[in-house]
Amino acid sequence: DRTRDHGHSRVTMKYSGWPDPGELVVGKIDEIEDFGVFVDLEEYEDKRGLIHISEVASGWIKNVRDHVREGQIVVCKVLDVDEGSQQIDLSLKDVNDHQRSEKIQQWKNEQKADNWMDLATGEEIEDEEYTAIANELIGAHGSLYEGFKQAAIHGHEALEDTELTDDEIDALVETARENVSVPYVNVTGYVDLENPSASGVDGIREALTAAEGNGEVPEEVDLDVTYVGAPEYRIRVQAPNYKTAESQLEESAQRAITAIEGHGGDGEYHRDPRTDEE
Repeated sequence: DRTRDHGHSRVTMKYSGWPDPGELVVGKIDEIEDFGVFVDLEEYEDKRGLIHISEVASGWIKNVRDHVREGQIVVCKVLDVDEGSQQIDLSLKDVNDHQRSEKIQQWKNEQKADNWMDLATGEEIEDEEYTAIANELIGAHGSLYEGFKQAAIHGHEALEDTELTDDEIDALVETARENVSVPYVNVTGYVDLENPSASGVDGIREALTAAEGNGEVPEEVDLDVTYVGAPEYRIRVQAPNYKTAESQLEESAQRAITAIEGHGGDGEYHRDPRTDEE
C-alpha cells in the first residue's frame, strides 16, 4: 500500500486530499445523467467524481440506468484529477471483478479498523492525538487495518519502531487481540538458565531440549528456543491464538526450569529481554 501524504480527518477517517490517477476508489452513485454518472467518493472528504457515459460499460449504452442505480456502491478507477477545476474523472469499465472484490474488502477492513481505533483510543481523545496515533499505524504498516492485524499477530513488536507511547501500544495491541481474526499469533518470552553444578553444559542442553517440548507441544504450535547471551534464552511461540501461545510459552519455560533445577542449577522466566539484542 502506498502511504499517502495527505492526512485523515476524524469520525469516518476520510482522506483529506485528492486520489491519484490509476488508483481504485470506492464511491456511492449520487446522480445519473444522460452524459454520465456522478459519484461521491467514500474514502475522501468532500470529493465527487464523474464517470463519463463512455466509461460506464464496454460497448454502446442505450440507457445508463440499465447499468447503475442511485445509491449503489461502486469501485472505480481514477483516470484524471484536475484540482484546479475540482474534477475527478472515473472509469467503471476499467475495473475487473477481482479488483472490485479486493478493493471492497480493503474498504470494509478500513471501516472495521476505524471502529477499532475508537475502541483503542476512547471517546474522550482529542482529534489531533487521534490522528497522530492513526498516522503512526499507517506509517508503520501502510493502513490502519494492517497495523491492527500486525499488532494482533506480533503484539508489541509490531509497533515498537513507532513514536507511540507504551500505553498507546498497550491499548492498540489489546484491542487488536480482542477484535482482529488472524491465522496465527507470535509471542516471545525469555528464560535464564544457570548451572554451576558438575553437569554444566550438559544440564543446560537437557533443559533446552525440555523447553523445546519433549514431544509435549501440540501439532498446531510452533516453538523455537534460541540463545541470546549468557544466561538468557529466547522462546518464540507461534500458535492459533493468544491463550494457547501464552500457555505454551509458560509451559516451555517451566519445563526448562524444572530440568535445570533437577541438576542443581537455577532457572528464571521473564517476558522482556535483559540482554541488549543487536
